[in-house]
Amino acid sequence: MVSTPPTEVFAELRFFVYNKKKNKYFTIQDVQVKRFNALKMVWGLQQVLPYDTFINPEDGYIFEGGQCEFGVDVLVAPPLTNWEIISFDEKIPNKFSWTLENLSKLKETVYTSKSFQLGGRKWILKLHPKGDSISDGKHLSLYLHLADTETLKSDEKIFTQVHLRVLDPLGSKHMGYQLKHWHEKSNLGWGWKHFLALAELRKTYLDKDDTLNVVAEFKIVSATKYSHII
Repeated sequence: MVSTPPTEVFAELRFFVYNKKKNKYFTIQDVQVKRFNALKMVWGLQQVLPYDTFINPEDGYIFEGGQCEFGVDVLVAPPLTNWEIISFDEKIPNKFSWTLENLSKLKETVYTSKSFQLGGRKWILKLHPKGDSISDGKHLSLYLHLADTETLKSDEKIFTQVHLRVLDPLGSKHMGYQLKHWHEKSNLGWGWKHFLALAELRKTYLDKDDTLNVVAEFKIVSATKYSHII
């Protein structure tokens, strides 16, 4: 197996100047990790000791006919293999509305909205009129998912801050929650199994035509991915 030498090295540096009079080292450490590569092969400190102090034999740094002793500790950090790149898109068309008619007569266990595009990705809402499989059957369940046509790599994540609401047809008691989650390959959807009690839903949130209105209002969509260092 042939190993490839690293193209850059990250290191912590601590410099020493020996003081023979005190028989100990004056030390100074750079507070930042330094990145050595083909474009920057030398790092150091511009000021370590006052020159007058250094050259004065009485101070102990110059001894035995002009000799002096320097040293450096180099602590090399493990090589980085990836950068994490996060991009935010806050200038997005930020609202999607979904109307479900004749809600009380719906027979399927789950209904899916048409897909809509926000933050460069396609999304869908999933609604369970009588709760999902892990619910108690007394609540409406509501989830936000990436659309089935969207795929994420193992090193990709998407953060969303979304306000999901069901609307009061009279306009005064909208019901909603803030959703703040990372969507990744292992979990493409988030939401609530107990979003709203069915008794409260029928009492307040259906209009005279048995219609339910759902709104997803996006505040932030951010993407995170990893880029290999070359």
